[in-house]
Amino acid sequence: MRRAERTANTIKMDTEQLETRLLLLERRVHGDRRRSGKPGKCAESLARIQAGLTNTANKRERVKILHKKIEDLLKYLDPQFTDHISVPDAMKLEFILAEEDFLLSQAALLEQVSNMQPLLDSNYIRDVPEHATKLQRLSQIHIKEQDQTEAQALEVKKLFEEYNKMMFLLSKQFTQWDETLRKLEEGKDIRPVE
Repeated sequence: MRRAERTANTIKMDTEQLETRLLLLERRVHGDRRRSGKPGKCAESLARIQAGLTNTANKRERVKILHKKIEDLLKYLDPQFTDHISVPDAMKLEFILAEEDFLLSQAALLEQVSNMQPLLDSNYIRDVPEHATKLQRLSQIHIKEQDQTEAQALEVKKLFEEYNKMMFLLSKQFTQWDETLRKLEEGKDIRPVE
């Protein structure tokens, strides 16, 4: 119950604020009407002004004609209307003939599309949304597998680097052993078997 009372009070306060603002606006528009004793009403004043303008417009023959010619005026004010006036029909024909090849190619493409209309209406095309969701899932799997492949490639690269280091060290070790063995053989005058 209190909530309803609060809502009613809020609405009443909002209405009072709106009325205060409207009175302030009317005072600004009409000035202080205390001298004449009549309160100024904006809506009533605007309605009287509109009625007066309508009566004046209906009484004047020129205004009636102007109202009838509004469509013509809008047509004349359109920027494309000047192009229509300034470009003669012979020039328009030249424009069309200059674009003849393009227009013929477009017509051929439209004919191809109309010939392929049964294909466009096929079940395969209608099922595209269903296939799109499947394709999206597959593309996510593909991206995941690409990431895994890149990680695997990095691991293989590291293994190759370690293998190359190991081979280099073994080669260096064998070279040192060979050098040591050669020196020992030279000291005992043993000739290596070839």
